[in-house]
Parts: sequence; structure tokens; C-alpha cells
Amino acid sequence: MGVSAINISIVIPAKNEAENIDYLVNEIMDNLEARNDFEIIYVDDGSTDSTSTKILELCKRHPRIVRLVQHDISVGQSTAICSGVSKANGNLILTLDADGQNNPADILTVIERTEAFKDNEHYCIAGYRKLRKDTAWKRLQSRVANGIRSRLLGDNTPDTGCGLKAFPKHTFQKLPYFDHMHRYLPALIKRQGGVIIVIEVTHRNRHFGKSKYGMWGRLSAGIIDMLGVMWLQRRAKLPKINEIYPND
Repeated sequence: MGVSAINISIVIPAKNEAENIDYLVNEIMDNLEARNDFEIIYVDDGSTDSTSTKILELCKRHPRIVRLVQHDISVGQSTAICSGVSKANGNLILTLDADGQNNPADILTVIERTEAFKDNEHYCIAGYRKLRKDTAWKRLQSRVANGIRSRLLGDNTPDTGCGLKAFPKHTFQKLPYFDHMHRYLPALIKRQGGVIIVIEVTHRNRHFGKSKYGMWGRLSAGIIDMLGVMWLQRRAKLPKINEIYPND
């Protein structure tokens, strides 16, 4: 499969997820075995385990399909996604969490929903983990946080924290960058006139490891970020552009 044949770039930010990598890549390839137009870009965000070694093994096993982008230090999930998108060969970006809780069986459904859009349109297909495999306390916190965010930002997205999303590369490249921006992709894409579609996806227990993100630290940063996104929304201007030709 040559670079010119790649239409879909699956970007997976990963930090200390060595035990989950083989399993997840095998699942992705099994679900997309009928396609030959995708690549899997892992972004190793400063891992201290054997994450990069595992990915390199898969790069050798699946050349031109599995790729490794590496940060020398951990800079966060948003920056990792930006690094992956910047190296992507595909026009369609699909993001996935590295812990295996997003089900690769949902990828084809997400891709099918993107086929209704034209190449120059802005959109985001956002996953909704309606039946989450988390503790009751974590589910409650997420419902409250998502409810507040959705009302304030008007993004009509019940689960912006779901890692399974799809959007055009050209759309992402127009977004303002800031840390934690990956949690506000629907609102940011809607701000530039994009269409947001939410689809229910399955959610699974982790096979290995534990979450890298603390709820309270995420909450404190989220309040500041949300105010910043609201500021951006209020200053967005989307004129309809017409080119005027003189009469002959």
C-alpha cells in the first residue's frame, strides 16, 4: 500500500500502554481487513515503559500501515493528537484511545457516516459511550461535567471525552491549538461552521493498566479551558464568501 493510496489515518496517542498495543492493532486490522487505504499512527507521548519498542515491532511487521511518532517527554493528549495529524497521509483523521476501551468494531460505522460529506466540508463524527464501563462515581462525574459543558458551549455532544472521533485533516488544521483541546473538538469544529454528528459506540473494560488521568485535575483545567472556548465562540465570524465577476 503506497502513501498515495491512504485515505484514512488512525491517530492513537499513547503513554505507557505497552501491554495494550498488540491487541488493539490486531483488532483494528481485523475490522478493516477489507480496506487497504488506512494507516495507524501511534504517538508515544514520552512513555517510560516499552511502548515505543512494541510499536516499532509492529512497524516492522506491518510496514506502511503502522507508524510511530515519538515525543521525548510527555506533553499531553492534545499535543500528541496534533503531532499525529501533522504526520498523517490520510485526508480523514480518526482518533482512538490507546487503552483498548474504544471498540475497533465501531470504526467502520464511523467511516460510513463521513461518506455523506463533501471533501471541502467541515464536520466531526463523535462517539457516545452510552453504556460506559466505569465506576458509578466516575460516570456521575462525567454526566455532570458533560451536561455543563454541553449547555455552555452548545455543542450538543453528550460525551466529548470519548476518544473515538473522525474529522477531515483540513478541518483540524484550522482549529486553534491549546492544551486539552481534544476535549472540545466538537465545539471548536462547530465554531467554524462544521456539522457535528453523534453516534453511540461500545465501551469496554481495560485489558491492562489503569487510567492516566485524574478526575479532579482534569476538572480544574476544564473550567479554564471551557471559558477559553466560550471566548473563541463569541468572536467567531463566518461570512459567506462570494467572488464577484465584472460584466463583459
